[in-house]
Amino acid sequence: MKIAVIGTGYVGLVTGVALAEIGHTVTCIDIDSDKVKTLNHGIPTIYEPGLGEMMQRNMQNARLFFTADYARGLDRARVVYLAVGTPERPDGSANLDYVRQAARDLAAHISHPLIVVIKSTVPVGTNYKIQRLINRLVPEDMRVTIASNPEFLREGSAIHDTFHGDRIVIGTDNPAAAEVLEEINRPFGLPILHTDICSSEMIKYASNAFLATKISFINEIANLCEKLGADVEEVAQGMGLDHRIGPDFLKAGIGYGGSCFPKDTHALVQLAGNHHHDFNLLKSVIEVNRQQQRLLLEKIENRLGGDLAGKRLAVLGLAFKPNTDDMRESPALVMVPELAKRGADLIAYDPIASGRAEQLLGQVAVFTNHVDEALREADCAVILTDWPDIRKMEPETYKRLMKHAIVFDGRNCYSPNEMRRAGIDYYSIGRPNRATEFIF
Repeated sequence: MKIAVIGTGYVGLVTGVALAEIGHTVTCIDIDSDKVKTLNHGIPTIYEPGLGEMMQRNMQNARLFFTADYARGLDRARVVYLAVGTPERPDGSANLDYVRQAARDLAAHISHPLIVVIKSTVPVGTNYKIQRLINRLVPEDMRVTIASNPEFLREGSAIHDTFHGDRIVIGTDNPAAAEVLEEINRPFGLPILHTDICSSEMIKYASNAFLATKISFINEIANLCEKLGADVEEVAQGMGLDHRIGPDFLKAGIGYGGSCFPKDTHALVQLAGNHHHDFNLLKSVIEVNRQQQRLLLEKIENRLGGDLAGKRLAVLGLAFKPNTDDMRESPALVMVPELAKRGADLIAYDPIASGRAEQLLGQVAVFTNHVDEALREADCAVILTDWPDIRKMEPETYKRLMKHAIVFDGRNCYSPNEMRRAGIDYYSIGRPNRATEFIF
C-alpha cells in the first residue's frame, strides 16, 4: 500500500522504516530540507540500534523515500500518518502547534480522499479537532477520515518493539478505515485492538502514566529499604513474581526521563485539571520522580563532607537511558549543573550522547567518549546511565584508575558485595551499603 508519513522525528522515522520493512511503499515528509538531505544519503537523524541498516535496505529496495515536497509525498498515498512532536508547554499541557500546522500543510496538498492516522501523542479529543480542521480546508469530495494509532515504543529498542510489541491499537469510528489499517498492520503479526477514537488516545496516556507510577512506587520502596536494611532488588523480584504485578518497571534508580513519561504525565495531569479532576496520584508520581535525583545528590554531598569544591567527579552516562542519544529529561540535565554549582570539577562520559550533552550543558563539564578518561584520578564516580560497557566494567577498574574509589550508582549496576570486596566505597539505590544490625 502507498503510505505517507509526516514528520521524521523519533516516531515518524521508526514508523516509516517499519512500514516499508513489511512491504508497503512509504514516503516520509519533513519540512526540514537539511534533515531530508541527510536521510536521502541513508543516514538516520536519530540513534536507534538497527534502524540505519533497515532504513538503507528499504531505500535500496525502492520502498522508502524522503522528501520535503508535500505534493510528491502525498501522490497516490491512500493513508497518511501524522507523526510530529507534541512538546510540553510551561503549564504541562501538550503543545499541539506542530500537529495543527502539519494538518494545514496536509490540507493544502490533498488531491484525493485520505485516511489520516494520528501517531503523535495527543490529548483526548484532538483527533476530532484535527479532522474538523482539515475538512474545513478541503473541498467536500476530499474530506478525510481520521484514526488514532498510538505508538508504544521504547527508545533504544524501538525496532524490536515494533515487531515484537504487545498490541496495536486502532481507534476510529469508521469501519472501512479500521479494515484498511488492520490490513496495513497485519504483517506485524501482533494482536490488534479496535477502539473508539477517544479511548485510543487515552490508552497511550494511561499506559505511560501507569508505567511511570510503577517506577516512582519502587523508588519510594527503595528509599524505605535503605532505612530498614532491606534490599529493593530482592523486594522487586518477590513482587514481580506475582503475575498481577509483573517484574517490568520495578527497577529502582534515579527516576524516569526521556521524551514520553515526563511529558505525558504532566499532560495527563493538565488534561484532568481542565475537566475539573484533581489527579492527586499522578501528581505524587511526578514529585517522587523529581525528588529522586536530589536524594542521590544529598548522598554525594554527605559522603564528601558537604564540600565538593575542587573535587574531580566522573559522571558516567548522560543519555536518559542506554542505546539512545536522547537527552530529554535526562537526570544528567539536573545532576551535572547541580554538581558544577557546588564547585566540582566534572568530566562526563557517554558513548553516544556526549556531543549532544555538550550542546545542552555547555562549559559546566569536560565531555568524553572514553570511560577510562573520565575515571582517571577521579575523587568519585557517579553513574547516571547504565550503558552495557559500564555494567560490564570490572570493579577493579575503578580501583585502578580513580584517586579515591568512591562510586555512587544511580542505576544499581553492580553487586554491593563484589564492590566492597574490591575495596570500593559503593553507594546504590535501595540496597544496604554495608552489613548493618537493626534492633526492632
